[in-house]
Amino acid sequence: MLKAGSKAPKIDLLDQNGKRTTLASFGKKKVLVYFYPKADTPGCTQQSCLLRDIAGEIGRTAIVGISPDSPAKQKKFDDKYGLGFPLLSDEDHVVSKAYKVWKEKSMYGRKYMGIERSAFLIDSTGVILHAWYKISPKDTPAKLLEALGK
Repeated sequence: MLKAGSKAPKIDLLDQNGKRTTLASFGKKKVLVYFYPKADTPGCTQQSCLLRDIAGEIGRTAIVGISPDSPAKQKKFDDKYGLGFPLLSDEDHVVSKAYKVWKEKSMYGRKYMGIERSAFLIDSTGVILHAWYKISPKDTPAKLLEALGK
């Protein structure tokens, strides 16, 4: 698992508008990268909307969501809830695996691979400041605000 002080794995994915996005795209900003299982599902919607709601309180920190959904599905999700930040498509799970959030999960006795909801605060040099694995939707904005001293 990644931890504070680790170099953040590379991100190079398409956003909901088909624009290639990397960590370097954000320049000198800190970036909250959060991984969620599936766009427009209850927990993922709650998490994304709560982050949208605190965007005005986090200064120059950028918010970036990543899930296995296609750019088109991410676009519908963004349009429906007016999220206003990049939602990246990791359909091949390359970035999810690099961040160690692509895991075997189990529901009703059935095992399958999926995203473990997690979030990472990364500084402008690409170093992880905070890593939160298995974070709940409602804790994501609270942990971000706390980490930023807000």
